[in-house]
Amino acid sequence: MQASVMGFNPDYSEEAPAFEDLQALDGSAVLEFGTPWCGHCQASRTAVESVLKARPDLFHIKIFDGKGKRLGRQFGVKLWPTLILLKDGQEVDRIVRFTSPDEVMALLARQC
Repeated sequence: MQASVMGFNPDYSEEAPAFEDLQALDGSAVLEFGTPWCGHCQASRTAVESVLKARPDLFHIKIFDGKGKRLGRQFGVKLWPTLILLKDGQEVDRIVRFTSPDEVMALLARQC
C-alpha cells in the first residue's frame, strides 16, 4: 500500500491509499494526517517517531492532507496532526494535536 511502512514512516505521501483499501487492512495500523510545513505536525514528530520506532509490527501510513484531499475528509480530519488507530480497517480511536510520546502510547494501548 502506498504511503505505508512498518514502524516509523518519516515522509508524508501525496498519494493516499483508497478508503476501501484501508477498510480491508488486517491487524493494526496508525494513520497520520498532516503536512510537512505545519508547526503542530513538526512539534509532534518526535513523539510519533519515538513510539513507532519501537513498534516495527505496526503499519504507519503518513498522509499529506489539505484542501482537495479526499481521504482526510472521509475520516473527518479537521486539525493536524491527527493520528488514527485502525484495527482490521476500522477506527478504534484518534488523537489530535498531541505533543508527547505518552499520548501516542496511550492511543496504541487502546488496540482491541
